[in-house]
Amino acid sequence: MSGKQTFIQSLIQLADDQLILGHRLSEWCGHAPMLEEDLSIPNMALDLIGQARNLYAYAAQLEDKGRDEDKIAYLRTDRQYQNILLVERPNTNFAHTMLRQFYFASFMAPYWQWIAHNSTDEQLAGYASKGVKEVNYHIRHCGEWIVRLGDGTQESATKIQEAVSAIHPYCEELFVNTPDMTDAIKAGILPDRAQMRNEWNKTVIMVFDEALLKIPEVEFPQLGGRDGKHTEEFGFLLAELQYMQRAYPGMSW
Repeated sequence: MSGKQTFIQSLIQLADDQLILGHRLSEWCGHAPMLEEDLSIPNMALDLIGQARNLYAYAAQLEDKGRDEDKIAYLRTDRQYQNILLVERPNTNFAHTMLRQFYFASFMAPYWQWIAHNSTDEQLAGYASKGVKEVNYHIRHCGEWIVRLGDGTQESATKIQEAVSAIHPYCEELFVNTPDMTDAIKAGILPDRAQMRNEWNKTVIMVFDEALLKIPEVEFPQLGGRDGKHTEEFGFLLAELQYMQRAYPGMSW
């Protein structure tokens, strides 16, 4: 593939992460444990879906084949989505949701920061500038909850530590560059994802120390999302995500 084509694919991969995690967060709307979270969690979802829309639209513009952000987002099969497995993990409970969002935002903060200040692509840098502000709030909000749960009651501490054990094995995929991303990295458009590890570790350790949580050793990291190999739960997520477009093709508001 040409450099342009690989860049389009890397944009779609980045957008897929935002869209799928945004959809997961949206599942809490009307079900959060308190009114404040019933507002905060969907707002975080809107941040992510807004970024996904920008990235899909930019990819469609570069591709110039008649697709728009809706067609890319809704008219693909499960194997055509290339999001990391972390973002499709089920909500399970409030602890799982806060931790999953914290892990992802702790990666995206330095990632967007690098793009905003160093990328040779001005349009992408503009999206990143907005993204930095959003994910910094996500880190603060979710981090406070992780501390509250970890240094709270015995039950809350148990639930958040169980969430760490369940979700931490999915974090390694955050730092893996796909072949499509490699060309954009060489061109100075995207950063090397592996270079975000130190900043991610620093953020996670700082919050976990305050929350009295242990970071587990991961012998077998869970990978495959970038290759279209998803978890069982992803099929159910996609059925809900694509329902309106599949039931009423071409519908517009």
